[in-house]
Amino acid sequence: MSPSDDRLPAGLSGNSYFLTTHWSVVLKAQQDDTCLAEQALAELCRCYWYPLYSFVRRQGRSAEDAEDLTQEFFAQLLEKDYLASVQREKGKFRSFLLMALKRFLAKQWQKDHAQKRGGEFSLVSFDAGLAESRYGSEPTHGLAPDLAFERQWASVLLELVMTRLRQEYVTTDREQLFSELKGAIAREKDSGSYQDIGKRLGMSEAAVKMAIQRLRRRYRELLREEIGKTVADPGEIEEELQHLFATFNR
Repeated sequence: MSPSDDRLPAGLSGNSYFLTTHWSVVLKAQQDDTCLAEQALAELCRCYWYPLYSFVRRQGRSAEDAEDLTQEFFAQLLEKDYLASVQREKGKFRSFLLMALKRFLAKQWQKDHAQKRGGEFSLVSFDAGLAESRYGSEPTHGLAPDLAFERQWASVLLELVMTRLRQEYVTTDREQLFSELKGAIAREKDSGSYQDIGKRLGMSEAAVKMAIQRLRRRYRELLREEIGKTVADPGEIEEELQHLFATFNR
């Protein structure tokens, strides 16, 4: 599943998706319910696979090797008891995943020996063609791999939020409203723009402004929900939000 897909992971929707993809669920369930922890970990990995793929590419690996190594990393992550040493206070899923990937790459054999895993362990599926196309279109600007990873993590996060927000509007037959207003989430529009939107939608300017306020409020709520899935404690949400947005200014 690619981050730009408009679909939730197969078999999951609404509250079930929200509940089973929390990093806090992984940490809490790792001792009591291994199956639940593995499911939550797999779903989180499916959401945030691209920053890892890109990190491997930035280590000088070819596209083919990066695909193999990323898949191998996920297979080992889901197969082995990687979570046994992870404590709740160690915090963010983003930090854990990057640390685990670095350790994996340090121990990995030569790239010409890399191969995909199979057997009883399910791989975290992703679109390798999409990954390489996206990687090739992103300017590098000599960014350090760690900083590039964090920027891409933030970008994937925002994509997930926009996908969820759009889905909510589609399921309530308001897709056209979302299409007209989504550009106003991050920036103000002038009065003329509100009037134009109102004419196309058959709404007053005041109604358009109110709809934009609701859209922005819901966007902020979903943004915090998505961040909440990747931290161990709700109290870390604001700190993680500020950190990720700060990466775009570094």
